Amino acid sequence: MSPGAGPQPAGPSVCPRHPDREAYVKCQRCGRPACPECQRPAAVGIQCVDCVREAARTAPTARTIFGGRATDGRPLVTQGIIGVCVALFVLQWASPAVTDDFAFQPVLGWTEPWRFLSAMFLHAPRSLWHIGFNMYALFILGSYLEPMLGRARFAVLYLISGIGGQVAVLLLATNPTLDAPLTSAHDSWFQPVVGASGAIFGLFGALIVLNRHLGRSAAGIYGVLIINGVLGFVIPNISWQAHLGGFLAGLACAGAIVLFRRQQVRHLTWVALGAVLVLLVAITIGKYLTVPVEIRDLTAFGR
Repeated sequence: MSPGAGPQPAGPSVCPRHPDREAYVKCQRCGRPACPECQRPAAVGIQCVDCVREAARTAPTARTIFGGRATDGRPLVTQGIIGVCVALFVLQWASPAVTDDFAFQPVLGWTEPWRFLSAMFLHAPRSLWHIGFNMYALFILGSYLEPMLGRARFAVLYLISGIGGQVAVLLLATNPTLDAPLTSAHDSWFQPVVGASGAIFGLFGALIVLNRHLGRSAAGIYGVLIINGVLGFVIPNISWQAHLGGFLAGLACAGAIVLFRRQQVRHLTWVALGAVLVLLVAITIGKYLTVPVEIRDLTAFGR
């Protein structure tokens, strides 16, 4: 046998993710070598980052009692909404055009439907009390509801409730006519509406439903609702219609979340929430169809 023909010693193991590095430890799960950068502590020994990632991907997702994805408890969606509202408030203060372009008005909803959504992030541009009170209420309610529902369900609840508030403003507005479209009797058709209060009342409505399901008292919430309901008729420039619409939309959304909270039917939650939104769209279209087309399309106002 010629020299060097016998078995050769194996070379050092290298990390599959970093071939230029020697690896002296193997993953306890897949058996591949892993360099120090790719090692993660495990119950016994170490695992490579690929196995840790795969385990996280296949592990069952923790869920809240109402079927939402469990969070770390931080109300990130709530904080994000507050941040958007504050940023837009600053823009409103600097430029009145922001309010003009994005506030909700029944007369503009047919041709500019984004106002149903945008108005819930705006506030009276010269009133710190308006945005301050709403953001405080949103933070308190969101900090409680968001971890309970999960971020996705909470965000959809907020948005549908806010849209429900604008839909109620539209539904309860007096229809203008071609012979007298600008009389004081039809001011509600042209009155701009801004504020998060419709969405916030939706959170109140959801809180009542969810607390009732959990066996928790909602007595204090009823008092807050009664007080705010009375203020809507006593203090000018408060849209009780938006409060009512948001509250009813929040009740409907929370009912859907509770009804389909169990794992076997959890996927139907989104179908039910979508049905609430479709109902609001149908109500909106039905209302506008009762208005003369010349007014609905703004041709009667030179637009």
